Amino acid sequence: MRTLDFLFAVWALLLTPGPTNTLLALSGAATGLGRAVRLMPAELAAYLLVSVPLAVCGAELLAQWPDAARLLKLAAALWVSVLAVKLWRFEAAPGTAGDVTARRVFVTTLMNPKALIIGLVLLPPGGAPEFPLHLGLFAGSVLAVAGLWVGAGALLRRGTAGATPVLFRRAAACWLAVLAIGLAGAALSA
Repeated sequence: MRTLDFLFAVWALLLTPGPTNTLLALSGAATGLGRAVRLMPAELAAYLLVSVPLAVCGAELLAQWPDAARLLKLAAALWVSVLAVKLWRFEAAPGTAGDVTARRVFVTTLMNPKALIIGLVLLPPGGAPEFPLHLGLFAGSVLAVAGLWVGAGALLRRGTAGATPVLFRRAAACWLAVLAIGLAGAALSA
C-alpha cells in the first residue's frame, strides 16, 4: 500500500466514531482540553500493543486459530456494553472526568476492533521496508485524531458552561450500545 493510501485509510478509520473516541470526547467535555489530553498516550500505547504484534505475526496466528477473531469481537462487544451501562448510570460532578480514566481508555482501545484492522490489514508486515515509516505515521495519526476528539469534547464544554449534561453522557452511552450490538452481530455472523 502506498504511503498516501495508508494515511487516508488510517485517518478514515481513526476518525470514525467508536468507543475510544466517545470516551475522549466525553473527557474533553467533562474536564476540558488540558486535562483530557493526558488520556492520549494511553490510547497510543494500546493501539501499538495490539497493532505491532499483529502486523508482525498476526495473520499466521489467526490462520491457526480462526475462532480467535470471533472471540476477540465478542470480548470487545462485552466491554463496550459495560461502558455503555456505566455511562448511562454515572452521574459525574461538574468539571470531573467521571469514569473516563487513562486505564479505561487503554482497555477500551485494546478491545477496539480498529486495532485489529490496523495490525492485520493496514500496516505492512513487520519485515517490510515501509513498516517503520508507516508505523510512525500511524502513531502520529493516533495522537492527532485523539486531539481532534478531545478538542470536540472541549468545544462542547464551552457551549455548556463547563458542565457535561446528562443528555450528552446518555447519548454517548446509546452510541456505545449501538457499537456493542454491531460488534456482537459481526462476531456471531462470522
